[in-house]
Amino acid sequence: MVEDEVRDIGVDVKAPEDSCEDDNCPFHGTLKVRGRIIRGVVESTEMDASVIVRKDYSHHIPKYERYEKRKSHYPSHIPPCIDVEEGDEVQIMECRPLSKSKSYVVISKGGRP
Repeated sequence: MVEDEVRDIGVDVKAPEDSCEDDNCPFHGTLKVRGRIIRGVVESTEMDASVIVRKDYSHHIPKYERYEKRKSHYPSHIPPCIDVEEGDEVQIMECRPLSKSKSYVVISKGGRP
């Protein structure tokens, strides 16, 4: 791939300004994205090239006619061209399995495109 060439991933998100040499980058590598787009908050950045994204949601309990808070954790690949820290809001998108637990990749920083 030509250097500084950004691939269109088929989603309306802003491409990163930095470039990278990561094969598992949807913008500069060969990783294809598909399926669900999830917005969440980065909870952990301690792993190498991976982050844990937390998604909070409400679950309805019909018996009590109330809602309860729940959360889900999504281990996600982070390309080197996207710089995130703990507490940042990100968008992740489904991709092929990259490891035993990683099937998502970060596509943008910030909740909305």
